[in-house]
Amino acid sequence: MSIPHVDWVSSRREFLERCGLGFGGLALAALLADDGVISSARGEVPAIDPLRPLAARASHFAPKAKSCIFLFMEGGPSHIDLFDPKPELTKNAGKPLPASFGKVFTPMGVGGNTLLASKRTFKQFGESGTWVSDWYPNIAEIVDEIAVVRSCTADGLNHVGSVCQMNTGSILAGRPSLGSWVTYGLGTVNQNLPAFVVMNDAAEPVGGPRNWGNGWLPATFQGTPFRRDGAPILHLEPPRGVTDARQRAKLDLVTDLDRAHSQARPDDTRLAARIAAYELAYRMQAEAPEAVDLAGESAETKRLYGFDDPRCKDFSAMCLRARRLVERGVRFVQLYCGSGSQWDAHRDIEGNHSKLCARSDRPVAGLIKDLKRRGLLDSTLVVWGGEFGRTPMSEKSDGRDHNPYGFTVWFAGGGVKGGLTFGSTDEFGLRAVENKVHVHDLHATMLHAMGLDHLKLTFPRDGRDERLTINGGRVIRDIIA
Repeated sequence: MSIPHVDWVSSRREFLERCGLGFGGLALAALLADDGVISSARGEVPAIDPLRPLAARASHFAPKAKSCIFLFMEGGPSHIDLFDPKPELTKNAGKPLPASFGKVFTPMGVGGNTLLASKRTFKQFGESGTWVSDWYPNIAEIVDEIAVVRSCTADGLNHVGSVCQMNTGSILAGRPSLGSWVTYGLGTVNQNLPAFVVMNDAAEPVGGPRNWGNGWLPATFQGTPFRRDGAPILHLEPPRGVTDARQRAKLDLVTDLDRAHSQARPDDTRLAARIAAYELAYRMQAEAPEAVDLAGESAETKRLYGFDDPRCKDFSAMCLRARRLVERGVRFVQLYCGSGSQWDAHRDIEGNHSKLCARSDRPVAGLIKDLKRRGLLDSTLVVWGGEFGRTPMSEKSDGRDHNPYGFTVWFAGGGVKGGLTFGSTDEFGLRAVENKVHVHDLHATMLHAMGLDHLKLTFPRDGRDERLTINGGRVIRDIIA
């Protein structure tokens, strides 16, 4: 049977009927919006000075957080081995996934593999009694500061699309990243440092720069990668013998040439971004090296972050630098732990996660403790999570496959209710079943914490008001204080 691509109307009566129903839908939408049943928010394009595109801008409402630190565990940490204990999984270990669960599509095949028990020991911690496994003993000490969301879902099965969605809202490449949307909406406080900084602890993250790219937003809102060692940005220091006056004169000449060129090309944002980038780079020569220089930090602070443990020293330095950056007004900082999909434990999950938990436990806990004692936690939103979780079924007898159907992300600071567990997965931890939270909901909540309405933060493109959350998204108000 051939199904026509276009469903043609057969009569004038049918044409009028369909038109009438369409107009009726418009009227119904207006009535529902008036009653508050659906949102009537209209897009708002921020007023941006092309010569000062990163100047601080007013939020839609009073924000809880001024900055965000996104701790990205790339590769997919296992929620059922970290924050979501499943006694039934242990009881049924070695048995096949019950037929009642239906087919489960994973990258390595269709589900139905035998169930694999967690070898971790779970306990309740803090006044909240939040469950944490023995892989994260230091994070267990700060559970009263965090809201654990156990019911997250995503759309991608593989790393490339899933990492892309967690960063941009879509499994397809080309859209602006979360950090770009934040800096587009708010600008930044410190004009001598990038508004959006990215650091990774190993290989380049899957998908590379598109994960912090600007997409079709003006180019100036893309993220700036910082190096782990040496100068934070290559070629930031002027050549030997070049005086400040000479460099300033060269920069002024380049700026004049760019502005003359841009007069005939008012819609090309790359030129304005280039002028702003040159000016920022000039200002950064003095401030950026100081911002990431840890020499002045006390020995006690470095121990707090785990500098004395070689297993986590690199990520410890990244977390401490993140604190220094938000302390200096940087708007959005993203840290990749296990960059290059190292959390991807298709086999030997014990060995894989033992290493990566040791790498991240003390630095992440130290970051939360340090922010709190410095009075920065209330104004800094901290988010921990990966692109998906892992299956309760075994792979290669001792590993777990990708699981976008139910996984854990947690929030801290920035107006979040600490000591809270929200949502749940089924008895084996395969699928979210209560208070499901999609990636769009995570993004809407992060924007909300920073004073941005995800329905209003839009960018006009091809006749459509585009936004980070595309056609979905709701704020997880249960975790907001």
